[in-house]
Amino acid sequence: MAKIRHIAYRVNDIEAMADFFIKGFEMEIVERRSSGAVDLSDGVINITLLPAGTPTGEGEAPQGIGHIGFTVEDDDAAKQRLLSLGAEETRTIRNNDAHYEIKFTGPEGIVVDIGHWAGTAPISSDAAAAHA
Repeated sequence: MAKIRHIAYRVNDIEAMADFFIKGFEMEIVERRSSGAVDLSDGVINITLLPAGTPTGEGEAPQGIGHIGFTVEDDDAAKQRLLSLGAEETRTIRNNDAHYEIKFTGPEGIVVDIGHWAGTAPISSDAAAAHA
């Protein structure tokens, strides 16, 4: 089965967006490209922040992505980090015990959520797989 390993956002302010992911989700910058793009990682998945003017491939949106969902070790601590960075909590979706998410709007109107989804591994499984 395929696993998500890369998500790209086209953004206006690379540094503000990088700061949001670093402070809000404890990601790390793994590369700064000569094009101005920045690659961040949680050790398993890469998020690339592309300057808004970067040429698009066929069918790609000129800016943004729908949203990204993060599983975190401590939902309350992550929520407080995001709120302290100026994110706004927009809503909570709870379908049952196997699926819930708390949605936030961050810089440039991006939508991120923290939660747990049916069919996704807990953080401990991802960490073990990354070090295997």
